[in-house]
Amino acid sequence: MNAVSEASKKQVSGAAERLAASLHPGRVYRREVLAEMSTAVDRHLRELVKDGRVKKLAQGMYYVPRVSSHGPVPPEDAEVVGSFLRDTEFLVFSPSAYNAVGLGTTQLYNCTLVYNHKRHGVFKLGNRQFDFRVKPRFPKKLTPEFLFVDLLNNLEQLAEDRDAVLRRAQTKLPSFDPGRLKRALSKFGSVATRKRTKGWLNV
Repeated sequence: MNAVSEASKKQVSGAAERLAASLHPGRVYRREVLAEMSTAVDRHLRELVKDGRVKKLAQGMYYVPRVSSHGPVPPEDAEVVGSFLRDTEFLVFSPSAYNAVGLGTTQLYNCTLVYNHKRHGVFKLGNRQFDFRVKPRFPKKLTPEFLFVDLLNNLEQLAEDRDAVLRRAQTKLPSFDPGRLKRALSKFGSVATRKRTKGWLNV
């Protein structure tokens, strides 16, 4: 057993060790980037994955776990999504965020939405599933007005009482900044959402 452990250490102590030393905890790396840092990237990655210092996230994607008092910590969603898309233009959030708008929604959703300009579909990255949706426009960060509009856009797909949500949405309008709400409806609202709210608010 000791001989095996020593052999494993020796395997990782050379070029693979140097590769590991140049990587940063919490970062996600694509294979093509790592290939520029190694003369035998696949072999070195196998060694580092076996050793636990690098973990495979998906085909061609790896990350270096951060270590906390509770053990290894996976990378942040933004780090994962940015590496997957090779882009910085995206918005990551859970539909559970709709509950903060105050329209009586209570469901907790075990999925993560990614609004972006490149990819569409559900992809498993690590132990998580990300629902990528191509959108022409989306904000850089979540706002109450955007969540209000996006909730109405997606109401048919959510496990909520549709009629009850719509009734609360109409009474909730005065709580929003009128200018911001109009801009959110104009930029992010679907045709159906803009048509629906036209009867509630002079937009």
